[in-house]
Amino acid sequence: MRHAQPYVAVIGAGISGLTAGKMLKDYGVDYTTFETSDRIGGNWAFGNPNGHSSAYRSLHIDTSKHRLSFKDFPMPEHYPSFPHHSHVKAYLDDYARTFGLLDHIEFENGVVRAERTDDGRWIIRDQSGADRHFDMLVVANGHHWDPRLPDFPGSFDGESIHSHSYIDPSTPLALTGKRILVVGIGNSAADITVELSSKALDNQVTLSTRSSAWIVPKYIAGRPGDTFWQTSPYLPLKWQRKAVQLVAPMLGTDPTMYGLPPADHKLFEAHPTQSVELPLRLGSGDVAPKPNIARLDGHTVHFVDGTHDEFDVIVYATGYNITFPFFDPDFISAPDNAIRLYKRMFLPGIENLVFMGFAQAVPTLFPFVECQARLLAAYAIGRYALPSVDEMERVIDADQQLHAGHCTDRPRHTQQVDYFVYEHDIRKKEIPAGMARAQRAAVVAR
Repeated sequence: MRHAQPYVAVIGAGISGLTAGKMLKDYGVDYTTFETSDRIGGNWAFGNPNGHSSAYRSLHIDTSKHRLSFKDFPMPEHYPSFPHHSHVKAYLDDYARTFGLLDHIEFENGVVRAERTDDGRWIIRDQSGADRHFDMLVVANGHHWDPRLPDFPGSFDGESIHSHSYIDPSTPLALTGKRILVVGIGNSAADITVELSSKALDNQVTLSTRSSAWIVPKYIAGRPGDTFWQTSPYLPLKWQRKAVQLVAPMLGTDPTMYGLPPADHKLFEAHPTQSVELPLRLGSGDVAPKPNIARLDGHTVHFVDGTHDEFDVIVYATGYNITFPFFDPDFISAPDNAIRLYKRMFLPGIENLVFMGFAQAVPTLFPFVECQARLLAAYAIGRYALPSVDEMERVIDADQQLHAGHCTDRPRHTQQVDYFVYEHDIRKKEIPAGMARAQRAAVVAR
């Protein structure tokens, strides 16, 4: 670090940017947050004018409020166990007001380009065309806004959209009395499939999946399921996954029980799908299960099992790309959603660049970015120091094996992280080690 109090630019005012700003403010670090929209919340700002929200009208969070809350700002007790997106947005609004974050945000003034200067600082060109200089750059622009679409052979003559654009059965398409194919089996695919298969809409809905998924109930014994478990940093994660896999059949997680293809992976080797209603819709015949698409031919879709059907609409719920539109792609990019970051934050060799929130954190992102923000703030004031580049590269490989080595090889899982193990590592090991490095460096510099 060049000095203890850098001037910091934060890109984005979603949950990662807000949490970064809150912690920088707590530590007395001067910063400016650049936000393309006229409001905070990012993905949780339904109808966000910047087009970066993937929230649909009926969306409820899949993580219970007990796991979702920031540690220093619990969700209100009167919130339901699984809040609606409007609750989450109100929660973030309260968070920003309570901690005085809004005064640091420049709304409707995003970052168009970010480049390093010859002296290693950052020059930021904002939407107004102004070039501004900063000592440190925090990238928090999110990773659920650039839709990823599959490339199937052939072409489809009906209408098609990505789930990112889906709002409700009437927006952006009139989805009543239609033959609809939903592609994918993540949480968004399950929610949209359930909504469109309501008998009141008179649709014929088919769900196609490449790898299938284990179906995890939201409630167990009348309580939110995610309140029953918490991984331990003191036991191998492999043992803990095996224990859950042994009891999973009693919870009805096997997709073949509902007519779906068998999963091509074990439970927790890919993200399970949380849904109470999808098994019911499949079991009631309201949704027809199909395997992966083999090819498209006009309105006909051929599947890998040799069957085919006619469709009017395809809804692709096939994930997102990690994209940094303000960087030159030859400088920084994430091909196939892979980017090597030390502790999911630091790019080896560029010490004044920090990434926030670029992880598929289990069970949720909120406390994960809060944990990252503590490390960011300690780093910004010089209390924490990074190890050598070689050591960072070694740890990146080890951490990737720990958190994602068991996962299927898909872009969706490149940034997999177990929050409980990650938080323990940062709090108990990494921050103390970084403080010791900073102290040694200070002694040498005297």
